Amino acid sequence: MKNTRILVALVLVAVLALTATGCAASSKNLVMGTSSGFEPFEFTDANQKVVGIDVDIANLIAKETGKILVVEDMNFDSLIAAVQTGKIDFIAAGMTANDERRQNVDFSDTYYDASQVIIVKEGSSIKTAADLVGKKIAVQQGTTGDDLATAIEGTSIDRLTKVADCVTELLQGKVDAVVIDSFPAEKSVAKNPGLVILAEPLSIEQYAIAVKKGNTKLLASINKVIAAMKADGSLESIVASYEAD
Repeated sequence: MKNTRILVALVLVAVLALTATGCAASSKNLVMGTSSGFEPFEFTDANQKVVGIDVDIANLIAKETGKILVVEDMNFDSLIAAVQTGKIDFIAAGMTANDERRQNVDFSDTYYDASQVIIVKEGSSIKTAADLVGKKIAVQQGTTGDDLATAIEGTSIDRLTKVADCVTELLQGKVDAVVIDSFPAEKSVAKNPGLVILAEPLSIEQYAIAVKKGNTKLLASINKVIAAMKADGSLESIVASYEAD
């Protein structure tokens, strides 16, 4: 009986030691949630590594907090739930800070001015937003582009997880237009001759980084990094480096 008790005690000590080690290891990481396929903010390079403007910013945030950045790639519409449940520490995914999302997360200071735009084929009868009435539109699911397109009377919406898939559907004639953010739209049109962006945007928006509600410590670190990047011009330089690609 005594030997059995000793054995049980040793097992418990080992388990506690492993648990403590695991907690210590995880506390060294800062987990960024994002959704690749949104070039130039987050996309995969030739080595299937997620890179982009948001990753560059996130690396500076990790440095500020003294932690190692870990990138979790998932569907865009899963990100808010992931930060709420603690699966990730923050969202950096070209996410528009709006009132609806503020009910579920806390946003940092904004770091990029964006807009939702319309992509069509050259020669399309769609010339303005008003021409989208009754049309079939591809959007990235869960985005503000999804919300805006859905609100247009009589539209049929194809909700996809990647911007590239939306563009492919347009090229194949499966949809009449794509509604996505301006910078990814510019990248998509540059890679696909025969597509154009309409001059009139559907909305003007601002991107920010999201954290779990009440996570004031991390939010302060993020805002410190964003403020410093704006002040020294490094934020503008990062964005410009992707414009040149």
